[in-house]
Amino acid sequence: MSTLVALARAQALAAGRAQPIATVRHLHVHDRPLVLIPFAMAGEANAPLAAMLGTSESEPRLLVVGQPRNRDERFAFTASLAEAVVPYLASFGEGATEAVPVDRGRDVRHRFVDAPQVWVPNPGGVDFLRLLGRSTRFRRTDGDHPVPPAVPLLGQWLTFLAASAEVPGSALLVNAVQALGLHWATGQSAAEDAHLGSLFAWITSGPEAARAAEQGPVAGPATDPDFDNRVLAPLMSSAPAELVAALRDLLMPTWERMWQSLALLRALPAGARVGLRWDTDRDVYSAFVAHLEEDGTPQPRRDGAVAAAARLQRLENAAARYAVQRAFDDPLVMAEHRLTGAAFGGVVSLAKADRIDDTGKRPVLRPRIMVATTEPVRVEPGASLTSPARPSQKAKVISVTPTGSGSDVLLELSGGMGRKLVAEPGSVPVIGEHLLLTTLSEAYRPGAAFPDPADTPWTHGGPPAHSSAHHEDPAAAPG
Repeated sequence: MSTLVALARAQALAAGRAQPIATVRHLHVHDRPLVLIPFAMAGEANAPLAAMLGTSESEPRLLVVGQPRNRDERFAFTASLAEAVVPYLASFGEGATEAVPVDRGRDVRHRFVDAPQVWVPNPGGVDFLRLLGRSTRFRRTDGDHPVPPAVPLLGQWLTFLAASAEVPGSALLVNAVQALGLHWATGQSAAEDAHLGSLFAWITSGPEAARAAEQGPVAGPATDPDFDNRVLAPLMSSAPAELVAALRDLLMPTWERMWQSLALLRALPAGARVGLRWDTDRDVYSAFVAHLEEDGTPQPRRDGAVAAAARLQRLENAAARYAVQRAFDDPLVMAEHRLTGAAFGGVVSLAKADRIDDTGKRPVLRPRIMVATTEPVRVEPGASLTSPARPSQKAKVISVTPTGSGSDVLLELSGGMGRKLVAEPGSVPVIGEHLLLTTLSEAYRPGAAFPDPADTPWTHGGPPAHSSAHHEDPAAAPG
């Protein structure tokens, strides 16, 4: 927990109302999302009991498993779930595409103009979908115990969505608890925030409403064992119609809160870089649709060593990029970096926009500016800084001079000013301009060079090891 979030939680407790920790919305909210509330029976590993889903608040669809321990009923439920979910997911792959330049404009690729978005109540819902995908994507549609063709296809889609949910900033599969917690801080613990009803009540009404919500139905994905014993078990054996009604009553409050949470988030203005991350989601979605059309093989049970290392690096790069983008979009997020000394703000007191550096082989434009700041400056000469207002421009620290009220920071600028020896208008900060500078950067991070799996040791998926005796030249052996 960061310092400012801890402070916001203390203020929320004192004020009796959740405190905003963001000034903009940091994720894409679709105009037509699919809300999915999975529900499983407590004590049974991934035994689905029910699911409420739909793309309209007024038209929820409830799927129920009469007996979760019955294999046939579980797969019939999964087939019904596939009939409801797969058409929504695949429909965006039937729409229009757009050309995207690649290789510096020398080529183009195509991606769909939109992609699906699925919302679940909490991280447990994401885990449930991941397990359901893993247990269904390898099922056979022929032979012993066949399943409907839609079942393994649903498994592939759920595995794809669950994998995307691990990528920081992705919005293909979103859980409401995490989305709300990204924008508001409550006066309760993180464990209590995991209850969607309590979290939503804290944000909209306060702690009294949150305490009342804690006594209400949970958002899954597992039922309450007491509910299983008192309500579920008797209805399973004697009253199927009453079972459906009981589960509908149990899930409807969560269904309503999910849509209210979406409305709450839509009311916030989207961050400037949210669209860029959604573009990446559309790229990923387009690639997966192409895979289903061209190959269609299910995802492997587990990654090999090289694939796992490459995936880990992609996730690390995505996390670093997401942190920078959130800070650049949101002054409240950037304030945390200003506290740690990774950023500071000031006013341009001097500027020489036409300075030319001719010490190299050819003259280059290198303007210099002086920034007066009253904030602590914890950067050394030679450090490279960036301003969110001009993210493509680098500012090299030449010197830091203490003053009576703070520091004067002399900076040399490069990039983002055009290709001529005269800076384009507005590309160089002017005297009197308020400037925010940070060590954070959106610069591209190249991927590491990983070996081919065949070139790795047998311990990492490569060819098996052979003793040197197997490779001795018989002619070289002593006679």
